[in-house]
Amino acid sequence: MKRASLLQFVKFGIVGLSNTLIAYAVYAACVWLGCHYLVANGLGFVVGVLNAYYWSDRYVFKKGEGETRSALWTLVKTYLAYGATGLLLASLLLYVYVDRWQVSAYLAQLLVLVVTVPLNFIINKCWSFKTKQTNEED
Repeated sequence: MKRASLLQFVKFGIVGLSNTLIAYAVYAACVWLGCHYLVANGLGFVVGVLNAYYWSDRYVFKKGEGETRSALWTLVKTYLAYGATGLLLASLLLYVYVDRWQVSAYLAQLLVLVVTVPLNFIINKCWSFKTKQTNEED
């Protein structure tokens, strides 16, 4: 892995940690306020991914000079990427690890991260935050 990509992956991890903390804070606050835990989880997910989009766009996958991308389409792709890896794939892997392979639920969550974090990084780098070169002539 090139140094620039490794640094980008570390930044992605830092942003991911902040997403997790923010999503949990929103979840806990909503539950404390009387929201159903599934509604609270959904709200935490929405706010956490919005945080991921903001910091990934400005800090992790910054546009270079002469590069462009649609902010709205990037946001939509970010939600799709996190939904696919953070909700669907993570839930499937947790089910397999815990219910099928009898792995501790605590260890299983860590094993899920080993799969989903690098995958989410690749999806976001190559798809969600992909840029296009602008043409001066257009």
